Amino acid sequence: MNKKTALITGASRGIGAAIARRLADDGYNIVLTCRSGLEQADAVAADCQAMGAETLVLSGDCSLPEVCKGWVAEAMSKFSRLDVLVHNAGITKDGLLMRMTDEQFDEVLHTNLYSGFYLSREAAKPMMKARSGRVIHISSIAGVFGNAGQVNYAASKSGIIGLAKSMAKELGSRGVTVNAVAPGVIETDMSDTIPDDIKQKMLTNISLGRMGRADEVAGLVSYLASDIAGYITGQVIVMDGGMF
Repeated sequence: MNKKTALITGASRGIGAAIARRLADDGYNIVLTCRSGLEQADAVAADCQAMGAETLVLSGDCSLPEVCKGWVAEAMSKFSRLDVLVHNAGITKDGLLMRMTDEQFDEVLHTNLYSGFYLSREAAKPMMKARSGRVIHISSIAGVFGNAGQVNYAASKSGIIGLAKSMAKELGSRGVTVNAVAPGVIETDMSDTIPDDIKQKMLTNISLGRMGRADEVAGLVSYLASDIAGYITGQVIVMDGGMF
């Protein structure tokens, strides 16, 4: 049986790794991409293989269009199909507006937003041809509500939402759904860098009184990738524990 294939960016750790493992458990073959942490990505791939998935690990800078084009080409070469794209790769370069450099703004926009465009453009080709596919962009509550000290990150994640909604309108007639997931504060390496006092202040504003888990985000992605979610497209699903 020709198993479905999912490509996940930023898959070496955190949310991306959790998504890779969940989709492997769902029965997909998995393409894991990362810019660094290749050993970590290999370890995640080994976990996926233990669940019966064939895997392909690719590394490179997703802010470069030729890298994204190459990733999709290699995925198609190995598996002959691409059913799910999860654009999860993202970085932060926080700072107040008046102190933020052009380089800080550009790097975050290119890594977080431009890569989503490059990958979507390439992945859409085989999906449209197959008249089936799922594109799931990982945005952020910062992209929905904004966040002080993160004008670059919030702009990139807001841009992802516009990208997803516009793609949904363009690709729907070919059976391809496109959605965005906007997580709140999730327990990852990125959240570990938040000072404890700020973290505690955040928790007081979260109705559930805790941070989210990467596997919870992966569960939502699993649903959006499934056949049963075939009538959901162009949506932004916020999962922030009731923070906003």
